[in-house]
Amino acid sequence: MIVRLLSGALSGVDAFPVEVEVDYTRQGLPGFSLVGLPETEVREARDRVFAALRASGFRLAPGRVTVNLAPAGQRKSGAGYDLPLALGLLAASGLVPAERAERHVFTGELSLSGALRPVRGVLPLALLTRELMAQGRVDGLVVPPGNAAEAAVVAGLPVFAPQSLAECAAFLAGEDAPGFSPASAPPPQATASVPDFAEVKGQEAAKRALEIAAAGGHNILLVGPPGSGKTMLARRLPGILPPLSFEEALDVTRVQSVAGLLAPDSGLVGERPFRSPHHTVSDVALVGGGRTPRPGEVSLAHRGVLFLDELAEFPRAALEALRQPLEDGAVTVSRAAGSHTWPARFILVAAMNPCPCGHYGDTSHACTCRPEEVARYRRRLSGPLLDRIDLHVDAPRVSYAEFRTGSATSPERWGTAAMRGRVLAARAAGAARHEAFLAEEGKGTGEAGTLQKATAPLNAALSGRELERHCALDAGGHALMEAAMDRLGLSARACTRILRVARTIADLEGADSIGEAHLAEAVGLRILDREGVPR
Repeated sequence: MIVRLLSGALSGVDAFPVEVEVDYTRQGLPGFSLVGLPETEVREARDRVFAALRASGFRLAPGRVTVNLAPAGQRKSGAGYDLPLALGLLAASGLVPAERAERHVFTGELSLSGALRPVRGVLPLALLTRELMAQGRVDGLVVPPGNAAEAAVVAGLPVFAPQSLAECAAFLAGEDAPGFSPASAPPPQATASVPDFAEVKGQEAAKRALEIAAAGGHNILLVGPPGSGKTMLARRLPGILPPLSFEEALDVTRVQSVAGLLAPDSGLVGERPFRSPHHTVSDVALVGGGRTPRPGEVSLAHRGVLFLDELAEFPRAALEALRQPLEDGAVTVSRAAGSHTWPARFILVAAMNPCPCGHYGDTSHACTCRPEEVARYRRRLSGPLLDRIDLHVDAPRVSYAEFRTGSATSPERWGTAAMRGRVLAARAAGAARHEAFLAEEGKGTGEAGTLQKATAPLNAALSGRELERHCALDAGGHALMEAAMDRLGLSARACTRILRVARTIADLEGADSIGEAHLAEAVGLRILDREGVPR
């Protein structure tokens, strides 16, 4: 008898259906074959499944078992096929009704005792199941208890979470299984507390730059001597970012689910990610990949902040691998077995010393580096990479007077709450401008127009006609940009990014158009492009 159950496999942050075909016959010599490009952990399912069946009280007569995971041309990994494989064997041997089993999607790892353990990638599978329900192919999703809250994030999806294989078999047989019921939607998670910017002594210029970065989604590089507060500043950036919308939270949760980072019983992620990999990270760990492809740090920081401390110490290959995600907001890893695409739209916050000893340009400490050493140190960051970082900001040593008395301005100006208020106002202005642009272009109505409004680009991602419209300059602005381009040798990409930063500065000031003061500040926030800095 052949039974076909549905499960799923991951491709990037999406899931595609996998049909678990089980052929069980009493004819011929007993044996077990598993085909369909299974990885090692899938092939090992045989021992887990038969041990779990015995522990759950099921006895299968000896027979020939052939299992096919279709489509056979795509690799399957993970332990999530344990449950559909075990239920397929029970259905093929007549111990549970095959018709009811074929109307659900299953995933879950089996322990040797028959208990169900959580697996990764359940949220993409839940989204896929909802699509299959709309097509009339299935009636619900069966997951381990530890994944129930994650799956229940998808509205309108019946989610069932048995404790064990025996409970699942009882459910398929039509019995009332104890503790087996549709999962309820998880409560919203509380946002973790973030340190306050008011705690950082001095550094008003760097705080201003971080406020601009948060308002427009711009990448930023802090350059300063050791101990000047670069790390403290970076770790406070999430506190001034807007809260996640539902769509953004779903995006973040999906990536975390695929990476296997969601804790058991956790539902929708409620806070923006902050990732801070060590400077010894490999390019694969940073952008994703591996034998069984997994998202890298750039994708785990999606919709949040990626902090790279000691930027010049990172391997050159890892830094150059950042180019695509910084430009496109996504990363594609291609291998012989196929390609995987993960989202990677984050704010990059990087920090570095100005030279190997850390005191280049410091009036209080003499730099011990030779000019060629400083130039060699700076050349670890390529021009194309620096072009993709909108703000290069000086974070100088803090004087004792600043350290003793705190900020020269009031905490009401540079506290996290005040900065967040200005960031929210600037983003709201950008969203309203985007909506007006869609209306003018005739794209503001219908379902597609509603989606475009909900995904309004930040200033850092403005392009095409919207960039030309919202970043238009007057004669004085064009003259200033021409002088800056000639004097600093800026590339066309750098000039575009300066215009985007100027648009954000104008939004923070509540201005409708970019003025010369906004443009001059944007140019001044690229210190590594200025003349006289060794490169």
